[in-house]
Amino acid sequence: MRELIYTGRWTAEWREAADPKVDGAGEAIVAPIAATTCDVDSQILAGRGFIEPPFAIGHECVAQVIDVGDEVTTVLPGDIVVVPWSISCGTCDRCRSGLHAHCANVPHMAMYGAPLGGSWGGLFSDLVKVPYADAMLVPLPQGLDPIAMASASDNWSLAWRLVAPHVSSRPDMSVLVIARGSIGLYVCDIARALGVGDVLYVDPDEGHRALAEQFGARTLAETAPIHQGFDLAVEATGRVDQLALAAQSLKPEGFCESAGNHFQPGELPLINMYLNSMTMRIGRDNVRSNIPAALELAATGKVDPRAVVSHVFDWEELPDQLTERHSKPVFVRNPDSGS
Repeated sequence: MRELIYTGRWTAEWREAADPKVDGAGEAIVAPIAATTCDVDSQILAGRGFIEPPFAIGHECVAQVIDVGDEVTTVLPGDIVVVPWSISCGTCDRCRSGLHAHCANVPHMAMYGAPLGGSWGGLFSDLVKVPYADAMLVPLPQGLDPIAMASASDNWSLAWRLVAPHVSSRPDMSVLVIARGSIGLYVCDIARALGVGDVLYVDPDEGHRALAEQFGARTLAETAPIHQGFDLAVEATGRVDQLALAAQSLKPEGFCESAGNHFQPGELPLINMYLNSMTMRIGRDNVRSNIPAALELAATGKVDPRAVVSHVFDWEELPDQLTERHSKPVFVRNPDSGS
């Protein structure tokens, strides 16, 4: 089989690797059929990450199950599934508490798409081994488009978590979204579907702003802090100055969700944050916990994740098109092509 290897700034290439095999009774082999870039992949491809190449890239996909171990009970060969970005056993205390990104039975930060916590490969590969198939793989509901849901492994389900739990307790809340990629657009779509009436989306990209407006948001290319403006602020830029902007735009006791990967250091206005009594969450998402609810919302038809997909390319175009800086490309191949 082939793995797509990130080799340096804006470069990637296919490299041959041994076909993965089922070695344990709980494992599965899957073949990605619709894979896409996470927002952080753009930073990695631009050379802003902290891991030196080369390594197998990609951690968002919908896949077809090719083979399963004897003890796998939740999926069968031929099933179409979402593959979570992080590796988790599903049975340790942390996983049972929903902390799948911090599973105690695998190395810290074990994930697809970057050699952290071991080498698990990337989801831009012809075949992928899933070590805890029953715990990890989530069947794609009938009728959902794999292209639209390719990001359910991470960004789509993360976006659901950034806004849905807050809205469930306060449907009348106001939301500020400061973004540069798909996460912020998904947040706008989900917020609209859940009945949020006031969403302001801030992004210098004109095309992104036009799509956010289709999702019902007000938009700005940039803004200064909006004093006591919003109940919830979502930052998805990876820039500390934009996180500070979000933090300074909250109402008293407001909540800031940071989904940016902050590779560069910076300063936050801590005294202002303290005086306003705000709460901030910054960290990797426990996405396996959120995938079912995020897919359930998608299945209602009230959201349109397909609208965020910028391009659809054939699988064979991955090395060339991945490095062309498309905002949310999806790379596809027919089911059964990876067997």
